Amino acid sequence: MTTPLVALQRPKDISLDEIEAELSAIWHSQNGVNSAATRASTFSMVVYEPEEFQQLLGVLGFYKGPIEGLIGPQTKEAIADAQRAYGFKETGRFDPQTLARLREEVAKLPPEQVRMTNSDFRGTGVSEAIAAQNPCRIITLCPTWGVDEGVTAQVSAYCPVHKTGSNLICSEYITLRGTKTALNRVGELVKSLMIPDLPKFVWWKATPNLEQDLFKQMVESCNCIVMDSSYFIEPESEFLKIHSLIESGTFVADLNWHRLAPWQEITAATFDPPERRMSLGEIDEVAIDYEKGNASQAIMFLSWFASRLGWQPIAFTQDDDDFYEIKRITFTSPNGKEIKTELAAIPITDPGEIVGDLVGLRLGSSNPNANCATILCSETAGCMRMESGGGAQATVRTEQVTSTNDQKAELLLTQQLQRWGRDVLYEESLTIAVQALKLKK
Repeated sequence: MTTPLVALQRPKDISLDEIEAELSAIWHSQNGVNSAATRASTFSMVVYEPEEFQQLLGVLGFYKGPIEGLIGPQTKEAIADAQRAYGFKETGRFDPQTLARLREEVAKLPPEQVRMTNSDFRGTGVSEAIAAQNPCRIITLCPTWGVDEGVTAQVSAYCPVHKTGSNLICSEYITLRGTKTALNRVGELVKSLMIPDLPKFVWWKATPNLEQDLFKQMVESCNCIVMDSSYFIEPESEFLKIHSLIESGTFVADLNWHRLAPWQEITAATFDPPERRMSLGEIDEVAIDYEKGNASQAIMFLSWFASRLGWQPIAFTQDDDDFYEIKRITFTSPNGKEIKTELAAIPITDPGEIVGDLVGLRLGSSNPNANCATILCSETAGCMRMESGGGAQATVRTEQVTSTNDQKAELLLTQQLQRWGRDVLYEESLTIAVQALKLKK
């Protein structure tokens, strides 16, 4: 349910050097009028919100709706129209091939023709997700396409309306818009807008760019940088970048990692009985099916499982065809046993909003007497495919995992803000993933 928000003042366009003065004026105007309103006091958060797909579709005339980052029917239809126009398979979903072609087509246009006519609602979507419990300051950076005309600023303050209690917990919103080049120039300003002595977060809704000045400045200034690997076009290369950030001492949170929690919990639960726990060391066959389009969840889950059992990767190969993408990673166990694993990207008839969700998992052993055969799946079709794969064991434990498609980034972000800091399990799993990826041939 959406929390209704009341504006202390309508959003106002101002110059960059007037931001703090305007926010102070907003709160000064509330003295004696709304003394129960609490100003930002918990944290500051910078949100880098490119929403590149909608902008590109808008520039090329496929999309007429607002720029807000929601993958609704209008956006899906625009993507399908573009895919049809360029001779691609019509999926209505974001994918690397479509994005590359949209960028190519926009690059052909004269700079003066690359102008947005769509309404830009960026800077408001994340507020409702976190404002209900956290009086904070949110600084949204909205890169735009077209001619570099500097950076524009907009400020506002909103308070969620609750049915009980009289206190208003209000948040301040600062929205900066400009081309990527223009936003790169105001990194120091953005850092200065983060409230001193409060935790500082950066939600980077794009791939990490270790060479980008703005990205580097945000990393240097924050306590924790939040990303979502479901956004990544080439997740394998991005994992290497994230690992280097962690190695340098940066706290990193991946919202997509938290989508794996139900799979991890059920996997662990299936081996709670002592007789099955004793058979964990017999596992030497792992197969994972995931929704084609993003391998992040599959790689992270396998790496988590390997890290818990002390496996070390020794080989990585990949085979692609028109239907499947197969990654094969070989591990060795602490006692020298070789483990064969396979990650299969499969097309889904009715995909969810999160690209790359896990579909099925099968654990098995070459020892027919081992009590470790397990199948986990998120849907009937996933179970059927895993069961048809067979195995040496006559007895197989099968569990169905409740779909996590409703775990959208904003919801996961509200949870992450309560527990920021080092996530040892994530870091250990990512280390295994990076070791495997470096072996890829």
